[in-house]
Amino acid sequence: MPTKLIEDLAEKLKVDISGLSLVEAVRLLQRLEGNFDCFARAESGFCSQKECLFYLECMENSSNTED
Repeated sequence: MPTKLIEDLAEKLKVDISGLSLVEAVRLLQRLEGNFDCFARAESGFCSQKECLFYLECMENSSNTED
């Protein structure tokens, strides 16, 4: 995932994401935008939110997280 995209979004939302893991940072940004913090939580590798900025990375990371 392009770190620049996450950093730009964090700057736009005026939030400090330093020290957060990729998953924590994206989930925080999702919550701040009023979305579900579902990054890397796709059950059985399925997600209907294909328009999400983080869709591809989410699918890649879903199998790597425990929650």
